[in-house]
Amino acid sequence: MDKYLEMIRIRFLMMLAYRTNYYSGILIYAINIGAYYFLWSAIYGGKENIQGLSIAQMTTYVAISWMARAFYFNNIDREMAAEIKDGKVAVELIKPYSYLGMKTMQGLGEGIFRLLFFSVPGMVIVALLFPIQLSGNVMTWLYFGLSIIFSFIINTQINLLTGITTFFLFNNDGLIRAKRVVIDLFSGLLLPISFYPIWAQTVMSYFPFQAISYIPSMIFTEGFKGNEILVALGTQLVWSVLLFIPILFIWNVAKKKMVIQGG
Repeated sequence: MDKYLEMIRIRFLMMLAYRTNYYSGILIYAINIGAYYFLWSAIYGGKENIQGLSIAQMTTYVAISWMARAFYFNNIDREMAAEIKDGKVAVELIKPYSYLGMKTMQGLGEGIFRLLFFSVPGMVIVALLFPIQLSGNVMTWLYFGLSIIFSFIINTQINLLTGITTFFLFNNDGLIRAKRVVIDLFSGLLLPISFYPIWAQTVMSYFPFQAISYIPSMIFTEGFKGNEILVALGTQLVWSVLLFIPILFIWNVAKKKMVIQGG
């Protein structure tokens, strides 16, 4: 376990060396959230709420969705693709640790850095500029904290699956870009799932994407209450477990079919 904790520390220090990029990113996110705020203000047009969310809740939803994304987002699928293409993965596989576990810990180190140096200060700045509702309920914060941990796990698992496909496709740049668009669109980051048509909500309920952004954001804004929170967390837990199955199966097949390009 010590070597995995060391990977978290090393990735955190690597990100710390380039922290200026994230300071500028706070400004970009604030502008992005501001644009959404004015857009939704125009859409609401004086209405008290739409689909059960007030304008203040919607503003909070947008802000927390983007700030939470900074924690669960990572590029380990691109890193895996690059390592498989240049042959570095062959060296990684003979080292005394799990390759997939190592990539996960690297993503976690990156996420912890973003949480401390991006999400927290970014949320403070956004709260000063826009009408954000921060809950005073301790349980809401605890449920939200647990939920974004599940978000990280699920998003990372999807990235691992995408990265592993490089063993079979050799060049999966298009798949990686498509995956990012699908997650942003169907996770509830750009639009709450409850705003989609009923048939679309039904279809999306069979996929893990809403467990990445929609659930933690709805918990934070208290759009989910009581038993709905437990059901939502249960959904995230189920997906966290289910996604391990295809990862382990495809990874075992991929290692047997490994072909190193250019090396």
